Amino acid sequence: MKFRFTIILFSLFIFTCFNPALIYGQKAPEREVAVTFDDLPAVTTRHDIKSFRELTDNLLSIIKENHVPAVGFVIESHLYDDNGYNPQRAELLNKWLDNGFELGNHTYSHMSLNRIPLHEYEEDLIKGETTVGKVLKDHNMKLRYFRHPFLQTGRTIAVRDSFNNFLAERGYTVAPVTIDNSDWIFARAYDNARDRGDKEMMKKIADAYIPYMESKFEYYENQSVKLFGREVRQVLLVHANTINSEHFGEIVKMLKSRGYKFITLGEALKDTAYKSPDTFTGAGGISWLHRWAYTKGYRGEFFKGEPVTPEFVMKEAGVTEE
Repeated sequence: MKFRFTIILFSLFIFTCFNPALIYGQKAPEREVAVTFDDLPAVTTRHDIKSFRELTDNLLSIIKENHVPAVGFVIESHLYDDNGYNPQRAELLNKWLDNGFELGNHTYSHMSLNRIPLHEYEEDLIKGETTVGKVLKDHNMKLRYFRHPFLQTGRTIAVRDSFNNFLAERGYTVAPVTIDNSDWIFARAYDNARDRGDKEMMKKIADAYIPYMESKFEYYENQSVKLFGREVRQVLLVHANTINSEHFGEIVKMLKSRGYKFITLGEALKDTAYKSPDTFTGAGGISWLHRWAYTKGYRGEFFKGEPVTPEFVMKEAGVTEE
């Protein structure tokens, strides 16, 4: 009995040593995140309406059950199939709204502002309003959020400013991203394994996905502290894909364990960090945390340590670089 009591005391000592919050009387971190899904109605290797419906229903079930006030960004061209405009795909947007979520514009054809003339990009945005604008109006809502494809916002400040003025005139607010990640690579790998019936590989990919996402959160939490001396209200970008339709519940559970509360995009943007200057005009589409860091003059060492996608997932997805 004495030996058993000694073991218990030793275990408590070890637990306390590795829990600074207990030593210093600190509370668990209180964190907030807004969740956004790109590429609605769905991005998957299976393009039949049944697969689109199942993906949408599963994803909406997860986020509704967990009270996640998400925004979905629509690519208008994803409402078309080989036979043209598909009203059954468009009907999936109503499911988002009927379940209490919001929709935003992700352009018609998902082109990069870095690669086409500004006027073409603006025309593509307007074309992208066609269906999402209508379904929002039918629900007594208006189109108010825009997400840049590839998170690319132009190669010059002049183009950036001109486009931002255009957005303001049309009543848009840019939907920035702080928690950037490569969920799309996991999704492609997952779909490829599913399509050939490789359940073992699907499980391996899913098992790697959650720790990868947690490492991304930890990285950007630390970047936020280095940049602002605190953790900002985060904005997560993920996609309406198969792996999230089946495993986003595990992401939610992980985030709750890290102390996260789910908030609306509008609530996240009230954080003063989002008023920070952004003069980044590089080729990449990167987290707004890193845009602000570049604007402040940070280079090299500041950006080190960002988690990368496991090599086996890259290989399974057929992707050579992130």
